[in-house]
Amino acid sequence: MAQAKPAAKAGKPLEGQVIKMVRIDALSGLMAPVGSNQLKSYQFFAEKFNAGNPAGVKFEVSGIDNKLSPTETLNALKAAIDQGVRYVIQGNGSSVAAALIDAVNKHNERNPGKEVVYLNDAAVDPDFTNSKCSYWHFRFDADTSMKMEALTTFMKDQPDVKKVYLLNQNYSHGHQVAKFAKENLARKRPDIQIVGEDLHPLAQVRDFAPYIAKIKASGADTVITGNWGSDLSLLVKAANEGGYNGKFYTYYTGVTGTPTALGTGGAGRVFQVAYSHYNMGGQMEAWMKEFKQKFNDDFYTGSVIHVFTVLSQAMANAQSTDPVKVAAAMEGLKVKSFNGDVEVRKTDHQLQQPLYLTVWQKADSQYPYSPENTGMTLVPVKEFPSYVSSTPTSCQMKRPGTASS
Repeated sequence: MAQAKPAAKAGKPLEGQVIKMVRIDALSGLMAPVGSNQLKSYQFFAEKFNAGNPAGVKFEVSGIDNKLSPTETLNALKAAIDQGVRYVIQGNGSSVAAALIDAVNKHNERNPGKEVVYLNDAAVDPDFTNSKCSYWHFRFDADTSMKMEALTTFMKDQPDVKKVYLLNQNYSHGHQVAKFAKENLARKRPDIQIVGEDLHPLAQVRDFAPYIAKIKASGADTVITGNWGSDLSLLVKAANEGGYNGKFYTYYTGVTGTPTALGTGGAGRVFQVAYSHYNMGGQMEAWMKEFKQKFNDDFYTGSVIHVFTVLSQAMANAQSTDPVKVAAAMEGLKVKSFNGDVEVRKTDHQLQQPLYLTVWQKADSQYPYSPENTGMTLVPVKEFPSYVSSTPTSCQMKRPGTASS
């Protein structure tokens, strides 16, 4: 929220104004390591952007633990609003994101002049920028349809992929990963067989050995999974211990816990599709080194940088911190970020950006960054420009003062 307004200085229209932001995410339970890492990431980059951003504003980011629960999330949103926060952040769990979008819509409709903007850094259900799109929601990760478009564009040229098993978490994100995997493979490689499919409870499974046994019994040479956090690290741990030698095509190999669980066991067999990776080089490399030195942890949520880049530029353009004016300024905004030129698509508020396919291999002089000090890394295999990973939208955006776009 904007505080007392100091006198503006030349070139910095909002110099010194403080923007309070709250990240509502899991800070307890099995997914706490991921949520805690990301909160540290926001606070780390708030300092970086406070040292210089086009609007001259100062960001303050705090966290509220939602225990990965939609109900707890609504309580957290109310607490944040009561504190005067106008920019809320969330990412882990599309089930949580769906509740948050609905709550923000209702709040803004009932409280003109006190609008809240929801900045989504990781919840990737495509519905949020299609049938459930909202003027107040902006997504800075690539959604599931975009990632699966890129992933299967690579997989279609891999002749060793013949039998695929789909293993995902039993909520909207996992359902969407399975749905888009089947649709894309049927279109691009109709000869590939889906030999098995499972959905398991989110953040509750502690032993994936029974699932690995089913995968082995199916004869699958490849697993596609959108699992994240403990649900991926425990899965690959069970695969290593169970002697499964097939390939994994994933969304979140680089996230807390999975590098350690993989060790050297998954070398050359575990792939990740994402909008960034551990060896981006340049300024990102310097930031990652500093983050590791400061927290003894790895920075992997690049959308944090997108959020600050887009938000500060939009505030500078709008010459305001008012969420209504800033939301309008974010629509269609094009900025240069760590992975190149990106654009907040006006139609649905989905960030358009390049994606990368990487594979788990031993770190070397060319690709040196070693997450969780494993001696391994994610090596880039293929880059997908925005026009390749982009997918169409059916969003009919309802904007303030209009029936629809």
